[in-house]
Amino acid sequence: MKEVFSTENAPAAIGTYAQAVRHDNTVYVSGQIPLDPASMEIVSDDFEEQAARVFENISAVCSAAGGTLDDVVKFTVYLTDLSDFGTVNEVMARFLSEPYPARAAVQVSALPRGARIEVDAIVALDN
Repeated sequence: MKEVFSTENAPAAIGTYAQAVRHDNTVYVSGQIPLDPASMEIVSDDFEEQAARVFENISAVCSAAGGTLDDVVKFTVYLTDLSDFGTVNEVMARFLSEPYPARAAVQVSALPRGARIEVDAIVALDN
């Protein structure tokens, strides 16, 4: 059985998807872009601010599903420019502690709403 989660503390879905879906003890967090949940606008043109907002959004969705960023077992990071990868590492270090989850990072040609970063996550919960 699957359970759908959403929170007003993260941007509302802008398409035909849920913010997160739980099946058994696994939560699949949909890709988050740097939208401010209140205004539904990209937070800034600054990449570091965009990256931080993405992890704030993922954290809010994790919380709504009963977990935290510490429960994430895998992130996939989508960047419009891989030269921003070092900044991603710096931002992630502010939000995560060791042991770090698995991660993949890929460059894409474009992201929704002109975002420079999108991240999705897989979360493993104990209950």
